[in-house]
Amino acid sequence: MPHLDEPYYCSQQINIPPELPDVLKQFTKAAIRTQPKDVLAWSAAYFRAMANGEVPPVKDRLEMPVATQKTDTGLTPGLLKVLHKQLGPKKVVPLALIEEKWRALALPQEKFDDLVRIGSFSGDTEWLKLFSLAASTLNDNLTGTMKTICEVLTADPEGGAARIHFQLFKDLYSYLAQIDGEISADHIQSVMTHLQYDVDKQDGFVQPRNFLSSECPRLN
Repeated sequence: MPHLDEPYYCSQQINIPPELPDVLKQFTKAAIRTQPKDVLAWSAAYFRAMANGEVPPVKDRLEMPVATQKTDTGLTPGLLKVLHKQLGPKKVVPLALIEEKWRALALPQEKFDDLVRIGSFSGDTEWLKLFSLAASTLNDNLTGTMKTICEVLTADPEGGAARIHFQLFKDLYSYLAQIDGEISADHIQSVMTHLQYDVDKQDGFVQPRNFLSSECPRLN
């Protein structure tokens, strides 16, 4: 029996904000699609982004493992796409902000530190350079990395051609080849010369099937 001083409540006295059910429904669906490793940290980042009118850390769909891609880094193409949706529009962003978004997805700190060291990043950072290095941790070779980059950056629908602008392809491929250190400038040029034929027929775009062709020089 409640103490006489305690207030009595009934269902008519409890005011439930009308938007609460929809907020919780959308949050639950986002959590199921994203499958965060640290639910509390991710939830905090989710609601902070929603409150600030920012892009939340949510995958477009539930992601299934791909046998050809490495997952020991904790990163996946879906999570890489989440990061790009949050950071890509800014192009140049503070390294601290990238680290904040990385940690919100419970990705390993040591892997982030490795990317920073390899790319010699500090202060304001070109997001696409760090992005491309992160993509390289998902693959065993540069060809697989460029395929992942096309699939994440494309405006084509899921399962489509995965086209990106050829200039963007050239910039990121050349950057990764420079980091690799074993791909000559002449070889890079031979790849570009070969792809140009396809690009000219594709309105300035390149797609994975162009550089996966047996006729194209190997990217690495």
